[in-house]
Amino acid sequence: MSETSLTEESPRPVTGGGTAATTTRQADAEGVDGGVGLTALLVAAARAIETHRHDSLARDVHAEHFVRAAPACGDWPVRIEQVPEGDDNPLWGRFARYFGLRTRVLDDFVLGSVHDGARQVVLLGAGLDTRAFRLELPSECVVFEIDRAGVLAFKQQVLTNLSAAPRAKRVPVPVDLRADWVTALTSAGFDPAAPSVWLAEGLLFYLPGPAEKYLIDTVDRLTTGGSALAFEAKLEKDLLAYRDSAIYTATREQIGIDLLGLFDLGPRPDSAGHLTARGWSTSVRTPFDFTRRHGRGPLPEPNDALEGNRWVFAHKPGP
Repeated sequence: MSETSLTEESPRPVTGGGTAATTTRQADAEGVDGGVGLTALLVAAARAIETHRHDSLARDVHAEHFVRAAPACGDWPVRIEQVPEGDDNPLWGRFARYFGLRTRVLDDFVLGSVHDGARQVVLLGAGLDTRAFRLELPSECVVFEIDRAGVLAFKQQVLTNLSAAPRAKRVPVPVDLRADWVTALTSAGFDPAAPSVWLAEGLLFYLPGPAEKYLIDTVDRLTTGGSALAFEAKLEKDLLAYRDSAIYTATREQIGIDLLGLFDLGPRPDSAGHLTARGWSTSVRTPFDFTRRHGRGPLPEPNDALEGNRWVFAHKPGP
């Protein structure tokens, strides 16, 4: 694929931070009120629920304000006490706890990378990510948020209404990942010669395999030694085998989002292996590894939609 687009092989707009994708042009103008935006709001609601738990793994005080600002999800819960079944609800219990765990793990990854010297953070498909506001980042750190203009505009409006101030320099980069996001990122001030840390949170499994490979190749090309990348992958050969799993069923029935209808069902590349072949050191973990480490979060269950999820952590050796 060329550097300038994910077009032919990725007809869907792409948004991360736990968000999904859609095939319609209409959703491009919808911000967060439909299609891709609803999954961004799903993750925001999960982060709000996690924030208010007594044993919270991650806190995002802005998350519930995103949910309440969007008419499409005005009746969604932002506290587990608002869910009649509580943690027995597959969507707002187990799945939301998964997003809370993922948030904490990637928070730790970013902070660890910054501690090791990275001063640029790139959020691919940033969605409603507020790490620039939440994390204790050095003032000289720059957080680049790449996403569609409508999503970033919605986020900015909510944050402005809250008089929220970022802890580090925040640079929104309003561009669709199908377009020339590399030029947009470098034009916004990203320096490929300086160490950086990248997140592709809840992003790659919505892309066709060739588009994922292009993205990973591009990150490799744009990074210098001392940089790091974390992303989420799925290993299942047949995602539809989990169509009747509790998580996917509850998400369809309770909020009308068919996640499996948004995933790309084609063959997946071995992105971790590809990075290893390029000289990166990589670690592939299951979410359950971190559940056991932190003492809370989802554990395996029968017909588990999370069974094939993997979190990949990669570091590019310094000079």
